[in-house]
Amino acid sequence: METFKKLKSFYWPFKKYFFMSLFFVLLVTGITVIYPMLLQITIDHVVTDGQYQLIPYLSIGFILIMIVKGVANFSQQYLGDLFGVKTVYTLRDGLYKKLQRLSFTYYDNARTGDLMSRLTMDVEGLKFFLAAGLKELIKIVLLILISLSVMFYYSVPLALVTMAAMPFLAVVVYRFDRRVHPAFRKVRKSLGRLNTRIQENVSGMNTVKSLSKEDFEIDRFTTNNSNYREVNIHTSNIWAKYFPFMEFIGNICMVALLIYGGHLVITEQLSLGKLVAFFSLVTYILGPLMHLGFIVNQFSQAKAAGERLLEILEAKEGIVERQQALQPERVEGHITFENVTFSYTDEDDAALKNISFDAPPGKVVGLIGATGAGKTSITQLITRFYEPECGEILVDGMSTKELDLKMLRKNIGFVLQESFLFSTTIKENIAYGNPGASMDEIIDAAKRAQAHDFIMQMPKGYDTMLGERGMGLSGGQKQRIAIARAILIDPSVLILDDATSAVDMETEFKIQKALKEVMNNRTTFIIAHRISSLKHADEILVLENGRIVERGQHEQLLYNGGPYQRIYDIQYQDKQAIMGAVN
Repeated sequence: METFKKLKSFYWPFKKYFFMSLFFVLLVTGITVIYPMLLQITIDHVVTDGQYQLIPYLSIGFILIMIVKGVANFSQQYLGDLFGVKTVYTLRDGLYKKLQRLSFTYYDNARTGDLMSRLTMDVEGLKFFLAAGLKELIKIVLLILISLSVMFYYSVPLALVTMAAMPFLAVVVYRFDRRVHPAFRKVRKSLGRLNTRIQENVSGMNTVKSLSKEDFEIDRFTTNNSNYREVNIHTSNIWAKYFPFMEFIGNICMVALLIYGGHLVITEQLSLGKLVAFFSLVTYILGPLMHLGFIVNQFSQAKAAGERLLEILEAKEGIVERQQALQPERVEGHITFENVTFSYTDEDDAALKNISFDAPPGKVVGLIGATGAGKTSITQLITRFYEPECGEILVDGMSTKELDLKMLRKNIGFVLQESFLFSTTIKENIAYGNPGASMDEIIDAAKRAQAHDFIMQMPKGYDTMLGERGMGLSGGQKQRIAIARAILIDPSVLILDDATSAVDMETEFKIQKALKEVMNNRTTFIIAHRISSLKHADEILVLENGRIVERGQHEQLLYNGGPYQRIYDIQYQDKQAIMGAVN
């Protein structure tokens, strides 16, 4: 029960619904056991003794019991579902909040499809047990205890014969649980992998089709689907093995009860009505005991689901905010790196090695270098998406570890290399970081990003709905909307991570012209592969293998004979070659 103890904070606040439901379960259980007793009275006193005057009273009693049982059944079902639904709402809400707090380090290793499976299938599996399975387990225990009490009241020897089968059934149920729980754990993991495969395939459909890899993806899906099928078949085999055995034990008990009970009736040690009641009561014991296997199945699924949910809830957040974090009214944007070293994982080589630079407010810093040189790593440390291993990162002279995270990130406008747009209107995408912005402010940001003209050509202008991930827009259009989104939050620090990589030269020129105004009085970091995007920077940092190998302005670096000049020569020669080919 350790898993459920750890999840207690999510369901315990709603315990009143559970205990109210439990009260009606007790009522239903008590009424259920009254049926055989009424049957015994009917056979022994009405049929055998001819006391026909009891028929109206017994009939009224049956009707009243049916009405009370119906109301009690409705109440326990409704209150149990209410308990489960409220618990699941709180749990899913907690999981989602936790996912928002987890650092980039967690998502570097997480799979989207698996996370979606946990927040849907696993949460629902836990809900089903809390809403019905746990209550059913208590009902079974109570039904068995009350039924046994009535059986001992009727006949101690016959009750002992019935109890003889219980240890065997208990052993079978215990062995069933030991085998079925690991099986369901594998089923949950396999389903997570299957969902991940579907999610990745659908998201990357353009790549799949452009490379004609449909057959390859079908084979990979078939492999995951086959694995899911096999683990389900294995689980079904466990069921098929244990349930007939439990039913066999129950039938043996019924035969023994018939033989010995018949003997007691013949020798007049037991009335016929009590024997018939005994058979009904035995079904209330053996039936629930065999049904206990289904409850164990639900428990195993819920436990496996709970373990997977706890993996999220107990995941290390990585970026921990101080309780009394600093919240200055305004960040000026003075960024300083002091001997910063950083690795994404303990196994990887350092992505940044002993990085130091100073970027006062309003300074434009260009970052250039080969892929994997550490350009993006620098900007992700500024926003504290990751923590450095050693060294210090300062914002206005204050360590980023001392600053309030929300305040820090609200003062940084980030345009990622791959722009992500939500499935909503263009207006809402631009205003995502500043939902209170007026329409005039949104339009102004779009104009600065050179996005206004193409937006007005859309069917509904700024109210045009976008497809998933901005489907329906070109790469350049998506990037310009992302730039407008960054501009609208009026950041002190602006980070452009290869922000113009998806636009043509003419559009890039327009954006660069517009950004000059936006960069005014803002500390700006420009990551680019094209020198034309950053030659106007106040300082350019050239990175190789996580180190700064050159720094200076465009004109200085151009004639140093270092890496920057080599990059410039390559790009200039490529441009000359293209122009020559065109001519």
